[in-house]
Formats: sequence, structure tokens, C-alpha cells
Amino acid sequence: MSGKLSKEYPHLQFRKQWDMSRDDYFMLGQCDTLIGSLNNISIKPEYYNQFKEVMLIKGAQATTAIEGNTLTDEEIKKIERGERLPPSKGYQEIEVKNILDAFNQLLEETPAERNGLLINPEMLRRFHVMVGKNLGEHFAAVPGKFREGSQNVTVGRYRAAEGVDVELLTDQFCAFLKEEFGFGKREHSYTDIIIEAIVAHVYLEWIHPFGDGNGRTGRLMEFYILLRGGLPEISLHILSNHYNMTRPEYYRQLQQGSEKRDLTQFIRYAITGLRDGLVQTSETIRQRQFESSWKEYVYGKFAATDYSHKEVLKRRRTLALEIPLYQKVALTDIPDLNIPLARIYSGISLKTLMRDMEELVNLHIIKTEGGYYHADIAQINPMVMKSGGPNLFYNLHYVKYGRWEKYPFL
Repeated sequence: MSGKLSKEYPHLQFRKQWDMSRDDYFMLGQCDTLIGSLNNISIKPEYYNQFKEVMLIKGAQATTAIEGNTLTDEEIKKIERGERLPPSKGYQEIEVKNILDAFNQLLEETPAERNGLLINPEMLRRFHVMVGKNLGEHFAAVPGKFREGSQNVTVGRYRAAEGVDVELLTDQFCAFLKEEFGFGKREHSYTDIIIEAIVAHVYLEWIHPFGDGNGRTGRLMEFYILLRGGLPEISLHILSNHYNMTRPEYYRQLQQGSEKRDLTQFIRYAITGLRDGLVQTSETIRQRQFESSWKEYVYGKFAATDYSHKEVLKRRRTLALEIPLYQKVALTDIPDLNIPLARIYSGISLKTLMRDMEELVNLHIIKTEGGYYHADIAQINPMVMKSGGPNLFYNLHYVKYGRWEKYPFL
């Protein structure tokens, strides 16, 4: 590699500048367990699409909000559906749409490239074009063009690499990723993939190769590395969301890492957020699966019961479906739990409600304890386990509690 830098950059040595502790590897092991569970769990297509939409919206919001974009989840949903925002929010709409389009494009094309495409300068330019297109004067850089010559950038207290050194540093950066992580040369664990994504993100921010849009480009590169490495689509937003939700700490860790010339603390900060986000995502999926199993259980119970009056069947089935899964309730409070139950029982006597509840107890849908009622969710424990649940249920419990046991509520 030819060329010489105009000055030294002690924090840009492009060698392993981190030291993983036992606790760090334990957290990475937790991430590995959760990712494996997510990749192997069966999710209904409609649920998967909902989770994917959340990923797109959260990811787009996070990666633009760090740069000052103030659009809400609801506004980003509108953009994702193809709707337009008021003209006063036009450039913010374009920023978000660029990220959404980039995510969708990478999701569409990357699986076919599972064995290839290393990070290279042309790819970084392409990502920069993606984030900067159509922004005009609201983007202080030429999309796809590295800084050069006297184009220098300062971010807070941090002075980025000199413009004249950007191209050579970027070449060295890409060569370092190829050498250190060897994607495509050997089998990669999720640990390898996660560390590469985090390290690549930090180094790109330190180089700051573009006049504007470096954060968005870096987080898009991080998204790509995780996707290329086989992480489930519904988890690809977690790191960006973590950076956004802990923004002051994110900037502090970037600054501290450059001053200490050490990535150890930033990696620990990032994998902690990733682990917690994976737990939250897994719990959300578990909750949705459990609710779906419960609904099927209730419908199955009523399908096997002969009712001469269809209205009674509908009323009791609605009651069974609307009783909270994890809350004990008194009989007199049931009509006030929600609108469907209020609508059904507003003109019906308490005695009728009691008979309905007794029937649900006989059907093993409801349990009664000390004058209170709750859903008898223990009944579907075998159903969950037979449907392939142990990986997600047991592994997630281990991540949270450090022991292999069933969930307390199952």
C-alpha cells in the first residue's frame, strides 16, 4: 500500500486495541444464545412482518435522531407507508426515507452475498450516497465523496483525521478489517460478527471520511455487517437504538476511546446494550407467541363444547379472551377491565357473570384463588414446549437468571 500520512494518529493504529474480560465474553455468550434462539424460533408471518416493521422504524429513527432529526415513530410509520409529511419537515423526511430505503435495499440484496462483500472504500462511498441523496443544502458534503486536501472536521472536542489523509486511512481501515476478522476465510461466530460491527463503526467515526453523514454511514455499515453475518433481521436496529437512547454516553465513549487509544470500554458499552436489547426483543416475541398459543387454546376449548345458545358461547369466549393473562381480578372488577367486557356485561347481572366465570373454571381456562380470578395459563405449558419453545424459553431465562429453569409463570 503506497502513500504516507501527513501526521501520526495514535488512536488509528489499525490493530487490535481492546482487551476482552471474562465478563465481556460472558455477555457475548448471552448474545450468541439469544441470537441463536431468535434465528431458530418459529414466528407467524404476520408477527414477523410486524417485528420487521418495528426494526425498520426504530432503526431509522435511532440513526437519524442521533444527528438531530426529531421525527416521531408515528411520523416515520407514515413515511414507511409512502405518506408525505408537512413541507416544514421535508428535509427530515428525506433523511429518514434515505435510511429506510437503504435498509430495505440491503435486506433485499445481502442474503445473496452471504459469503462475500468485505467492507471496502467503494462500499463506504455507496453507503454515503444512500444516506445523503436528495438532501441538497441540508447535507454538508458531496454524497459519495471523501474529504480531501484542507477539508477538516471537528466534532465537539474531537478533531478528525486531516482531509489529506482520509483516503489512505480508509484503505488501511478496510485492510485491517479484512486481516483482523477474515470474513469469508473462516467460519464466523456471532461473537466475531458483533465485535467487527462495533469496531468498524468506531473506526469510521474516528476517521470521519466525509464532510457530513459519517454517523449515518457508520451505523449503516454496522447494520450491513450484522446482516451479512446472519443476525436476524428483527435484531439489526438494536445497536443503533442503544446509541441513540444513551446518546451522551455514546459520545463520551467515542471520545474516551480515542484519548485512551483503547476500544475496550466502548465494546463493553455496546455489547451491554446489544444484550439487553436482544433480551427485550426475545421477551416481546415470547409474549406474542404465548398470547397466540393462549388464544388457540381458548378457541379449542369452546370448539369442543356444545352450546345451544350461540350468544352465550360468544359472550363466554370473549370473556375468556379478555381476562388479563398475568393479573388477578375480583369478580366485580371484570366489567370495568376494558371496553369489550363493559359492552357485554353492562346490562347483565352479576349472577350471570358468576355463572360465566364458573363455566370458564370448569373448562380449565380460568382459575380462582381467594376470591380472585386469573387466566389458567399453566394449561398451555405443554403446548408451548411441544411447539419448539424450550430454546427461547430456557435460554432467555438463563440469560436473565443464570440458571436453567422454567419461567416462574409457566
